Amino acid sequence: MIPVILSGGSGTRLWPLSRSQHPKQFLPLVSHNTMLQETVLRLHGLDNMKAPIGVCNEDHRFMMAEQLREIGANPSAIILEPVGKNTAPAVALAALSAESADEVLLILPADHVIANVQAFQAAVDKANHLAQQGHLVTFGIVPTAAETGYGYIKAGDSHSEGSFQVAAFVEKPDQATAQSYVDSGDFYWNSGMFAFTAGRYLQELEKFQPAMLSACKEALAGAQQDIDFVRLDAEAFGRCPADSIDYAVMEKTDQAVVIPLAADWNDVGSWSALWDVTRKDEHGNAISGDVLTLDTEDSFLHSGSKLIASVGVSNLIVVDTDDAVMIASKDRVQDVKKIVDQLKELNRCEADIHRKVYRPWGYYHLIDNGERFQAKRIVVKPGAKLSLQKHHHRAEHWIVVKGTAQVTKGEQSMLLTENESTYIPLGTTHCLANPGVIPLEMVEVQSGSYLGEDDIIRFDDSYGRT
Repeated sequence: MIPVILSGGSGTRLWPLSRSQHPKQFLPLVSHNTMLQETVLRLHGLDNMKAPIGVCNEDHRFMMAEQLREIGANPSAIILEPVGKNTAPAVALAALSAESADEVLLILPADHVIANVQAFQAAVDKANHLAQQGHLVTFGIVPTAAETGYGYIKAGDSHSEGSFQVAAFVEKPDQATAQSYVDSGDFYWNSGMFAFTAGRYLQELEKFQPAMLSACKEALAGAQQDIDFVRLDAEAFGRCPADSIDYAVMEKTDQAVVIPLAADWNDVGSWSALWDVTRKDEHGNAISGDVLTLDTEDSFLHSGSKLIASVGVSNLIVVDTDDAVMIASKDRVQDVKKIVDQLKELNRCEADIHRKVYRPWGYYHLIDNGERFQAKRIVVKPGAKLSLQKHHHRAEHWIVVKGTAQVTKGEQSMLLTENESTYIPLGTTHCLANPGVIPLEMVEVQSGSYLGEDDIIRFDDSYGRT
């Protein structure tokens, strides 16, 4: 089987931890590994599991590559979508990239929690057999409550491997309808996980969505290999219809089967869902970071940068980051997305990025900013190098705190060590590299009339950025 890791979500309901430039699948929400890493790691132990194919948007490409590298996963391809088109085209791209039409693809969203790995792997083995027989398999989560936030799958006649024929896919119901689904025992939550051969999926897509398949073929035919990434032809992919696997194929095919899955699954689609899967104290509080509580019950309290003290409250979500604090009633967490919409309308950066921003060479952390200045802590990985660049609107002061910096400044080249510094005048071509074996840590102070990240003119870059 080839795992296909879909990583296109933005996770807006988990703001302020999840941001569009660093969404929830790249965060360590339920363990020390990120959700993306957990998705891949839970496949360990399965027989004949090949290198994964990742599908993500261009902004997240380096995070996906680095996080897979950290757990020793070497993807056969990371396909970059220039624009999101939902899951059906993303899976088509993976199917077209498979070496053989007979390869079984295991489609996995990158942001799910599955606590019972043994049950999940048993279901995957069944799905593999069914997919090899030509079926399109989906995994139906055995419901534990009458949830209105999930779509449902109605099971039909019994099939082999403990599966059932799919009778219908059903939209998110109201509370009474959801309760009737659960009471009937014939309905499962739609997990968004699938298994089928590459050839079978493409055959069904050709039948039901030929324009989508044609656009995906054209986008791949015009693709360019960029380091570890497959960069699609943006114009061709832009013509591709947007649709989910459910709508495009699974609701229309007569070859769909569902495998019931009871594996403590959760899509962590909200703060209350994260509270559900997080270990709690004797008062029902899920606590992370520097938190003190008094007469506090059934709450989620996450401290990222400062002490949180709660007194006499219950059923709250409190999340602190270094640039935002979010407080919500646990029964209103679905409305967090509306706060993100407000931030976007106001063109505020808190919707998109954290003060700590990851780059392929390391990361920077915004320490302070004001009129005509900002200060950053910059950490460069051993052997990494920033692009050769210049700025039209700002000058920079660099101070090495730890490690060794190889600095290019105009025609000059120099080595700086701890407590040494240099000045980069406005308009000067410059570059920074770490030639050492330990991380380079430095403080950068920028000054000028405009300090945005888009004031960068790149002349050469090891990571293919323009």
